[in-house]
Amino acid sequence: MKIKFLGGADVVGRMGMLMYNKGATLLFEYGMSATKPPSFPEPAPPVDHALLTHCHLDHCGMIPWLCARYDTKIAATPSTIAVSQLIMQDSIKVADSEGYRRQYQPEDIRRAMSSFVPLAFGDVFDVGGFEVELHSAGHVPGAAMFELRGDQTTLFTGDMHTYNTRLVYGAHPVKCDNLIMEATYGGRLHPDRLKTEYQFVQKVKEVVGRGGKVIVPCFAVGRTQEVMLILKDMKLDMWVDGMGKTVNRLYLDYPEYLRNEKQFKQARNRFNEVRTPSGRDRARKGNVIVTTGGMMDGGPVMEYLKVVKDDPKSAILLTGFQVDGSNGRMLLDKGKILYKRPGVAELLVPEVAEEMKIKCEVQQFDLSAHADHNELLAFVRGCDPEKVVLMHSDTREALAKDLEDEYQVILPRTNQEIEL
Repeated sequence: MKIKFLGGADVVGRMGMLMYNKGATLLFEYGMSATKPPSFPEPAPPVDHALLTHCHLDHCGMIPWLCARYDTKIAATPSTIAVSQLIMQDSIKVADSEGYRRQYQPEDIRRAMSSFVPLAFGDVFDVGGFEVELHSAGHVPGAAMFELRGDQTTLFTGDMHTYNTRLVYGAHPVKCDNLIMEATYGGRLHPDRLKTEYQFVQKVKEVVGRGGKVIVPCFAVGRTQEVMLILKDMKLDMWVDGMGKTVNRLYLDYPEYLRNEKQFKQARNRFNEVRTPSGRDRARKGNVIVTTGGMMDGGPVMEYLKVVKDDPKSAILLTGFQVDGSNGRMLLDKGKILYKRPGVAELLVPEVAEEMKIKCEVQQFDLSAHADHNELLAFVRGCDPEKVVLMHSDTREALAKDLEDEYQVILPRTNQEIEL
């Protein structure tokens, strides 16, 4: 058995991994990264089957490109399939709005949707000389790990979290010979989760108590729902805007992938949904607005910033990692963002994007959906493999150093063929 990464080996994002076994070729993930300009994995060859762990853009975003060229079936959970369609459709809108070339067309998304094979956790199917079983990866609802049983047992984790968040239960180790594992937070530790959630709630109370408004920029998939669950017991005028509203509805179509359907319904009912321009006007007068986008590079958050940017009583509370080059990173480092006029192709030229100084309070909270360094170490030891392949990380060397005395650790590069 051999593997080769088309992307996402030594970087976070643009995932794609080929696996060759007994004459068959499998593809795990096929995504794009929302950088400026977007970045993509190497072109995929024809494959016998594709396996998709979850619905984030950097894992699913290039599936329609694949299906436009090859007759490929794709295994994924129903929740992942439903939300992936939304993400793929949005990628076309973003490409158009920012002036980048589309990687595929709407008809390619329709072809991709007809190529999906829905599978649940615990389901087993045969493909490529393997007996494959799906396990929960934590991370977001419907995220799966794939256990491949053949001459050896191999576990491919995709993105994973071992902590029980409010939204989903964490992943459990699976005994295997080969572990192909994400290492996004290799070398980094998360602060205590419950303490962070408490501090987040207290900050919301503090800001509203002094007469300010709270803007919470959120990723639509996973983070919006987690934040809503954290805030659901607060007696405030709270609103949710952006793609996260649609994701909420899709998650309720597949409640078996939620940790607690009842609490999620309570959280959804506690928030007002922005559905019209007049609804957005009412949201601006509310206490808390949870809205896309998570790195403040677009989406409804850009309009809400106008309400709070000059108000020292108000606050922007960031809940996700802010990559270099994003508005969120610029806000943290320089106290300003680039504001793009809606409906104008960006490409970040001065005539289109203008600087906006932010004078309200800005604070960041770590509500990550990825396992940290120590959690990854514990997961490896629970799986007890012979070989550990670390991927999806630009800090994986730190994790490798702590594992190399116990396991054979492999750090693949793009297009490097590795035998397992």
